[in-house]
Amino acid sequence: MKTGKQKIILVAKIVVAFIAIAVIGIFSFRETLLQQIIAKTTTKMEVDYNSRFLVKKASFEGLSGINLTDITLVPHNADTLFKIQKMRTSVNIWRLLVGDVQLGTLEIKNGFVQLTKKGEVKNFAAFLKRNKDEENTTNKRDYAAFAYRIISRVLNLIPTDMDVENLKFKLDDNGKKATIDIKKLVLANKELETSIHVKTNTFAQRWKIKGFADPRNKKADIRFFNIDTGAIKVPYFDERYKLISSFDSIRLNVENIDKSGGELHIDGFASIANLKINHAKIARKDVLIKNSRFDYRLLLSSDFVSVDSSSTVQFNKVKFHPYLAYETEEDTIYKLKVNIPKMKAQDFISSLPDGLFTHFQGMEAEGTFDYNLDFKYNKNKPNDLVFNNNLKKENLKITKYGEANLNKLNGEFIYRAIIQDVLQRPILVGAANSNYTPLDQISPYLRKCVLTTEDPSFFSHHGFINEAFKQSIVKNIRTKKFSRGASTISMQLIKNVFLTREKTLSRKLEEILLVYILENNRIVSKERMLEVYFNIIEWGPNVYGIGEASQFYFQKPPADLTFNECLYLARIIPSPKKFMYQFNDEGNLRESAAQQVSYLTNLMIRRGLLTIDDTIFKSQPTILTGPAKSYLNIKVKDTTVVDSLLVKEEFEF
Repeated sequence: MKTGKQKIILVAKIVVAFIAIAVIGIFSFRETLLQQIIAKTTTKMEVDYNSRFLVKKASFEGLSGINLTDITLVPHNADTLFKIQKMRTSVNIWRLLVGDVQLGTLEIKNGFVQLTKKGEVKNFAAFLKRNKDEENTTNKRDYAAFAYRIISRVLNLIPTDMDVENLKFKLDDNGKKATIDIKKLVLANKELETSIHVKTNTFAQRWKIKGFADPRNKKADIRFFNIDTGAIKVPYFDERYKLISSFDSIRLNVENIDKSGGELHIDGFASIANLKINHAKIARKDVLIKNSRFDYRLLLSSDFVSVDSSSTVQFNKVKFHPYLAYETEEDTIYKLKVNIPKMKAQDFISSLPDGLFTHFQGMEAEGTFDYNLDFKYNKNKPNDLVFNNNLKKENLKITKYGEANLNKLNGEFIYRAIIQDVLQRPILVGAANSNYTPLDQISPYLRKCVLTTEDPSFFSHHGFINEAFKQSIVKNIRTKKFSRGASTISMQLIKNVFLTREKTLSRKLEEILLVYILENNRIVSKERMLEVYFNIIEWGPNVYGIGEASQFYFQKPPADLTFNECLYLARIIPSPKKFMYQFNDEGNLRESAAQQVSYLTNLMIRRGLLTIDDTIFKSQPTILTGPAKSYLNIKVKDTTVVDSLLVKEEFEF
């Protein structure tokens, strides 16, 4: 009778024998298996992707090596997707036995991969189609499992030893071309080194990627820099999106990829030196961020994807901890939290990217501050939006202004509007200008009407209205565009006096910061801000300030304006050059304009801004008596007296 030890030895021998037979079987029939795999791939490419896959010659080398010659993939009625002259690779036999493809070595010589778009025909379109089974499934995706599966598959396809020569990646988007030519790429002993030539319609450069790469242990530390002098230019985006960008170097580090307890953790950091960006929607000038780094910790589970709050973003001297999350456990929820720890105000100002905050250059400040932002958007409950931000300051004080000297608002100055990059005529904001009107010489009705239409809480807020911001964000998310703003009179004043009307990220960010400084440092009184606002805003074609506007429309000084006239002036502020469309061809307010007048009047009565005596103006028409009347398209009625008897006689004749 056999002992337990003998049984174990016997089982081990059987297993070894079985594996040996399997290996011998695979070795004996591997050529047939290889041809079957190629045939299966060819059929799949034809049926699923309408493409022709060809391998001129395929053979094994040694136990696990495979040699392939002239491999091509050509979509029907489109350009070749890829063609490789010679490829030699090896696979891990033991992983292959359990259905897992893991490359050991890879050699490629002379080939190209190209993505083309000619008209609307894309040679890669068929490969972008979603799997029908995925589209029809109602099961929620497990983000951690899905991401880990994809990452593992990709890393398994990256060989531990690689030697690539003359492999080109081509892009042709209706004439917008870019070629990344890998002259040499070597991965040996976990060290990666490359030589790359890049050519587009606008420039040619030589790049280098160098560093540490260990795909089996899921780690890497790679640097990307230019062999030639100057910064690395990003190809294609300049022609396709008019986005010109460059950088001196990039470093990407992956320290850990681990899945445990149903969560996937990805840790590492990325840094970039002298990132330069130029785009008409961002700023008028090049935007330069000298040094930036992102220490990241990404977390994924079955129902959320997030950037953990332990992550750190740093650019120049500014450092903060972001938290971003996308959750799907019950509702679809987006979260953003930003925490800037206590820092010196001067360090913050000096760290602002060049070109993005031009009006802050030269500004100096004392004191410290810390900042927190909490944003939450529930896609299924948009009105429950959370938007809270809090700035705590200690002895914060502006000691020197930059290009935008906010003290300018307290004295006389020359104002010149900029419309479509053209400077308009100069307007003196001061008593020497006969049209300049102090606040106490403007009809009180105008103050009430403008505050009602433009900024009801002007005298109580500090430059911003949180609720308006929330509603603006909700609408912009719903419409997927910037369809609504949340501009206060303070913001309009800053934009008009110190900035421009250009719709750029730079202008908006500068506007927000300048308004905060203006409103929270008591630089200018609210009354003075409103007075300047009334005297500079555009109120019609080449009409600036209330002094000019009251004469242009009604031939009277601002003090004598009636309620209806003030309400009319308040309503046209958003589109002053289109004031004539408020009236019909008889010179009376159109029905839509009259309805707006009625709504605003009733609103002001409910808010207690109008008395019973004021309501008599509701029944009075708004009639233009000044030069503005000539802009109206009023039809002249024919008042000629007609002899009815004569008409009758002509008809009878």
